[in-house]
Amino acid sequence: MDINKQIVDQRIRKIISDNEDWFVSEKDEKRKQAKAFVLLATASYLRVDLSEAITFLTEGGNDAGIDALFVGDPIDYEFPVTIFQGKYKFDLESDSNFPSNSLIRVLNTVNTIFDPSNEVKLNELLQPKVEEILSLISDGYIPNVKCIMVNNGLSWNDEGEHHIKNAGIPENQVVFEHYNHDDIVEHLKSKKEINDTITMVGKSIVEEFNFKRVLIGKVRVTDVAALMDRHGDDLLEKNIRKYLGLRKTRINESISETLTGEKRSNFYFFNNGITMVSDQFSHNALSAENWQVRVKDIQIINGGQTCKTIQETVNKHSDLDFSEAYVLLRLYELSGESHEELQYDITIATNSQNPVDLRDLRANEKIQRDLEIAINELGYSYKRKREGISSSVEAIPSSVAAEAIFSIWKHKPHLTKFRKNELFGKFYFDIFKDVNAAQLVIAVLIFRYCDSQRKKTSLLSNYPHISYSNYFLAMLMGEELLKKMNINLAQLTHKNFSSAKQILDQHKEDFYKLANQRLIKALNELYVEGYEKVELRRLSSTFRRGDLLVKLGY
Repeated sequence: MDINKQIVDQRIRKIISDNEDWFVSEKDEKRKQAKAFVLLATASYLRVDLSEAITFLTEGGNDAGIDALFVGDPIDYEFPVTIFQGKYKFDLESDSNFPSNSLIRVLNTVNTIFDPSNEVKLNELLQPKVEEILSLISDGYIPNVKCIMVNNGLSWNDEGEHHIKNAGIPENQVVFEHYNHDDIVEHLKSKKEINDTITMVGKSIVEEFNFKRVLIGKVRVTDVAALMDRHGDDLLEKNIRKYLGLRKTRINESISETLTGEKRSNFYFFNNGITMVSDQFSHNALSAENWQVRVKDIQIINGGQTCKTIQETVNKHSDLDFSEAYVLLRLYELSGESHEELQYDITIATNSQNPVDLRDLRANEKIQRDLEIAINELGYSYKRKREGISSSVEAIPSSVAAEAIFSIWKHKPHLTKFRKNELFGKFYFDIFKDVNAAQLVIAVLIFRYCDSQRKKTSLLSNYPHISYSNYFLAMLMGEELLKKMNINLAQLTHKNFSSAKQILDQHKEDFYKLANQRLIKALNELYVEGYEKVELRRLSSTFRRGDLLVKLGY
């Protein structure tokens, strides 16, 4: 029996036993396991915790073949959409291909849901997400779609590949990927340091200063592709643009076009190059050129898009001659106590574009370490950086904390939802400045409660705004809690944390009801015809604007 299949099967059974509330709608044990598998795969692929991944699940009746759907933040008038379709084989002894009929269903869905002129009836979890996508498209944003076919077996066969190629879907905007039990286990494993040899071409420069070393030279793009083939995305663990680098963008297309065009020999001059860091590198200094550089604990901190696109292009166009195509390499040797801080500074300085995720780079800052200690004292664990996949309700990822604080205590729900990529960048100090552990934990508890209400069918049918308004409702609930305690935010500390949590547990339903009433009143002031009559995609866009905050008195 495949050991990785056993590992995944054990993990999904544990997810079910640890989080029974997530599976109450599934009466059959096999349906619970299938749902848990999609949940685990979604969390693994997107590199998020299970508590966040559960919000992306959409499976059920009228799900159009979409078991989970992730919509990312718009960047440069593009936004990522990731569709998951899962098939779990309960017989762990058998190996089968991903079914072609499931591929066809997803292909039909892609051809339908991204066209604003189409009317599609979907389930209560999926419909709001699709309307949100259509709202962004109507505002001029372009979706970049990834369809992830997940199973605990093999990829699709030639018939499936034929369906994809003949679906008429633009390859530069929609890509299909296979993700299975082996990929999940690989992500679950702790990352080991990467040691390898890099071949420099021609003369290179090595200089030492301030107890650090730097090597500058050029490498063949074929060697970059081979390096990525050997180590994959593990090389990008410290790259703040990692996830942007994995999707198709105009930048990626431009890189690929240059490499496959007649000017590929000039690629070195057109590209900004790659920046790598290492603990140590060594070479034969007696050689004048063409060094073989041995590198210990290598990471790519800038140029992730370049590396991924080089890998994809070289592997896809094996018939082309890339021997004269080079790329600039900067390799830094950083060691000592200041390693992490210096790496952070270099990463920020060399990523002049909008960063995607600074969470892991902020993890070692004093404010994050202090919060971790204080939160542990309250009986919760604070995850400063991504470390595998946690299913514990006591575990609070810093990403969830940032969303909760910014929307609830900082009164920025409209920015929290649609500018998540800036929470640890532009808004970082606005979020975490003067926030204590008690305020953080209470905010997360409110935030998670509101998110759980968002999935209740009875509430969705009575209050259509709930699909989009959980950040606003959480903010209003926070205000109701402080009002009930007769304190201001600064007075919420570890001294009255237990009291605050007890009051929240006892009155959260009342707080939610009051918040809902206030929000509906504000919405009806914006839409005099009654907010229930407003088209869903127009209603969705309401929560991206600040005028609703004004109506609420903020």
